[in-house]
Amino acid sequence: MTAKRYSKWIYQGVFYLAAGLIYTAILLRSYLLYQGTPALGQILALLLIFLLFSGLELLLSKRVGGWFHVYLALQTILVCLLIYGPDFKEYDYFSLLFAILGMQAMQRLNYRGGISWILIFILLIGYAFIRFEGVLEGPIRVLLFGSVIVFLSAYALASRRAQEARTRNQSLMQQLQEANLQLQAYSDTLEHLGVAHERQRLARELHDSVTQTIFSMTLTTQSALLLLDRDQSRVGAQLERLNQLAQSALVEMHTLISELRPEQPAGDGLVAALRQHLTNRHIPEGLSVSMDAEGEQALSPAEEQGLFRIAQEALNNVIKHAHASHVHLRVHLVKPYWIEITDDGQGFDIQQAHGGERLGLAGMRERAAEIGWDLQIQSSPGEGTHIRVEKMETEKERA
Repeated sequence: MTAKRYSKWIYQGVFYLAAGLIYTAILLRSYLLYQGTPALGQILALLLIFLLFSGLELLLSKRVGGWFHVYLALQTILVCLLIYGPDFKEYDYFSLLFAILGMQAMQRLNYRGGISWILIFILLIGYAFIRFEGVLEGPIRVLLFGSVIVFLSAYALASRRAQEARTRNQSLMQQLQEANLQLQAYSDTLEHLGVAHERQRLARELHDSVTQTIFSMTLTTQSALLLLDRDQSRVGAQLERLNQLAQSALVEMHTLISELRPEQPAGDGLVAALRQHLTNRHIPEGLSVSMDAEGEQALSPAEEQGLFRIAQEALNNVIKHAHASHVHLRVHLVKPYWIEITDDGQGFDIQQAHGGERLGLAGMRERAAEIGWDLQIQSSPGEGTHIRVEKMETEKERA
């Protein structure tokens, strides 16, 4: 049995237990008071009809629209016959049948409809008590039996609302679980897309750099073999060219392998990670790299990761494309927070770079946007390149 069904069974079980005890008490008291009198048969018949209608209500209320109000009206007539019957002198206990009807009304109807029927029940017993008991004793009986009706009806309403709240909570829990599964699936999709994107980028890098270099090595080797028979004096130049191409291929492969390493900022922070990267990174001859840092403000792990990758990509671009003699990295970790990478290389046309997404610029912009930083690039042919990544202040920080 599920928790939902068990909870519903508890609420219904308490309702049927209370209704059954009230009905049994009224039945036993009627038998004891009217035993041996003609009125006993009439009372038992009316109580039996009341019980049959209660059974019919369970069968028809969910199938026939509007039946429940008809049911309450018929049951009210039966209770009034028991209370106002000329031969039924002990009418007070019969009024407790309205408590059963009140509980049913609060379980089946909306709040306003249930309250309306309960007010009708109290007015009916109030008229009977005042009529038979007088204006002094009658109101006391009304308060006593009316409070029983109100209390049991309120309990039925509370049970109904508790069940509805539990159902809503379970529905929300199910929705949250489904949303969590969707988020997990979305996260897996993004991860797969990220892996595919990285594979495509590495494939382009291999084609644009290493593959082309190896192709040039093949042509140079073939040229050297031909010159062995024709002009051996020119073989040395071809072999020197072959050696340069081989060195270039090694640099390109070392660069790609370093990008595949799971290198990222550790617990020592971004500055330490960048310094370690510059120490481990293969820097070709003719290029000098310098770095200075100001401030020690700790950044979030996401910011450190994103900035590290941006700096790594910028340095790779300098090594592979800029033909620079010097690159300078500056890290500013006091407000305003920023990082700059500047080289004195050949530069490039910004507009053409935007159109073709060259040099990994699109990836750097995406990483900056993900961590809420702004990336600016200044470059022109023959003027080198200046990259600045600056943290954008939120409205709260400006205030």
